[in-house]
Amino acid sequence: MPTDDPSTHEWPGDWLRGVLAVCVLRVLADGPTYGYALGVRLAEAGLGTVKGGTLYPALTRLEQAGLLDVEWRAGEAGPGRKYYSLTDAGRAELRRSATRWARFAGLTTRLVADASTGTDDDAPALTGRPPT
Repeated sequence: MPTDDPSTHEWPGDWLRGVLAVCVLRVLADGPTYGYALGVRLAEAGLGTVKGGTLYPALTRLEQAGLLDVEWRAGEAGPGRKYYSLTDAGRAELRRSATRWARFAGLTTRLVADASTGTDDDAPALTGRPPT
């Protein structure tokens, strides 16, 4: 049953996979952090629980693409943690991806707007062309 708490939303997996990289880059723009804390921030932002089997492979792909730096840091009361931070290429990719995602999200919102409310006389006609 849905709740008003955005951290408990369960979004379709294909939606999450589509937006996860840009969301991870955005969280890391605030500064270096480790995987668990990153997952908490994503949940607090409304993505719901991002399982480790989804998050850590995404972090590895971003690292391999040269978008993240990784540093092991000693733990305060336990084992060391792997901290992730953006590279210059990661910051540039965040800007590109955020712009593209915003355009895509706006387009899809306009496309499906009338379906979510039943009717929407203000929705643009479907022309097969992007809005101008």
